[in-house]
Amino acid sequence: MAKPPRAWQRMLSGRRLDLLDPTPVDIEIEDIAHGLAFVARWNGQTQGDYAYSVAEHSLLVEALYRRLCPDAPVKWQLAALLHDAPEYVIGDMISPVKAAVGPDYGALDDRLSAAIHIRFGLPAAIPKTVKRQIKRADRISAWMEATRIAGFAEAEADRFFGRPDAALIDGFDIRLRAPVEVRADFTARHAELMARL
Repeated sequence: MAKPPRAWQRMLSGRRLDLLDPTPVDIEIEDIAHGLAFVARWNGQTQGDYAYSVAEHSLLVEALYRRLCPDAPVKWQLAALLHDAPEYVIGDMISPVKAAVGPDYGALDDRLSAAIHIRFGLPAAIPKTVKRQIKRADRISAWMEATRIAGFAEAEADRFFGRPDAALIDGFDIRLRAPVEVRADFTARHAELMARL
């Protein structure tokens, strides 16, 4: 009888994360921050000397979410920061690849998200209204990334992501930094939000 394929990953923290049945006790913010700092958005097809990481994207989405929802409770700010956290183990697939993979990708993402949320004191499932607001911030970030570093013309980005109100993005930049810097900032922002929960 064939041995079943390995479905877990050893983390740098020493944790062994079962990808098919993740538990909150096997999740550490240091692992998430490290993984996301090394995962490139846009399949790495961006301008600059560093990849634009999912960790950097997550910091921007959380900041945009705070601008969109200035009265949002800290727990939803944390949810915005962690909106792509499962990608620390499953990577960042561009939307066309996710569609090709099918519903299994979404189920895996949902299981990991639930375990991550519980680990950090959030409900396993984020309320739909909050999820929509975070998704709006995510789409604004995608438009900024597309037009500033991923080679999209503004008209093309408008079609895919919707043109954001100029006031919403005023003062925000796309930052390309070494993974060690982004990892430190992501971890620090997480600690700041956790201290305020």
